[in-house]
Amino acid sequence: MKIKQLGFEVAYSENVPAADHVNAMRDYAKRGYKIVIGHSGRFLSAEQRVGPEFPGVQFITAAGSSGFSPNVMSIDYNNVHFGCQLGALAALMSKSGKIGRVDGLEGLPTTIHQTGAFRVCAKRTRPDIEVGVIYLKDMEDAAGAKEAALSLIAGGADVLSGQLNAAHSGLIQAAKEKNVFVTGRSFGHTAIAPDQLLTNIIEKWPEMYMAAAIDVRDGKLNGIYKVYGFDTPHSTGAELRYSADKEFNPAVPADVIAKLKTIADEFKSGVLKFEPTKEDARPGK
Repeated sequence: MKIKQLGFEVAYSENVPAADHVNAMRDYAKRGYKIVIGHSGRFLSAEQRVGPEFPGVQFITAAGSSGFSPNVMSIDYNNVHFGCQLGALAALMSKSGKIGRVDGLEGLPTTIHQTGAFRVCAKRTRPDIEVGVIYLKDMEDAAGAKEAALSLIAGGADVLSGQLNAAHSGLIQAAKEKNVFVTGRSFGHTAIAPDQLLTNIIEKWPEMYMAAAIDVRDGKLNGIYKVYGFDTPHSTGAELRYSADKEFNPAVPADVIAKLKTIADEFKSGVLKFEPTKEDARPGK
């Protein structure tokens, strides 16, 4: 609907099985649609197949990991920027000196970026902090996430984070039961544990899609992997929000919020820039 504001006709298909990805995208392109979006990294291979057949169409993969010149692009929010902020937040809010993450998709570039940045910036903010990371095989396994979170808490972690799908609710539930702080991915997570949840990474897909559509409207097609963050025009890609009207839980002190805003300003100006490694995102301590 954001893209419609630019004058594009909009249509969509839901729950398209993997076997039909190519045909569904080819159908939209044949019908004259100038932008075809696959709202998941799972659509990337299909777009790479169909893209060369329609050089005048911009294909966009959400949360993909690479582009395909000249007209297949992947877009995402900058996991380094927001993982860094969460790492600093966790380090500053911890009383025990131990924090933890429960993640899925070990080794994926976006996971390396967010989890690695979390560890790097936690250590940058507080060199004595201990960071523990546990990876799950299934992003939807809420019971497994809860068990992993309880293990981190038993080891002394008093602030938790992570990047999971349905499994994230298990992480939140563990934090609520043991009364430790946690970060989420939606306002629904705030509702589960309003006292324990510090903030959420709220992904701004409408803005990111609109930013890409502005280029298409202006006659520019991209075949790149583009991330939106504090240093990009039209959209920051995501934002930290506790609720619709608050960025952070009232328990977060003003000086901590000020430090997080300084980090955002450093990313925006280019003063802060780094690439997390697999070692930064390693499991364990």
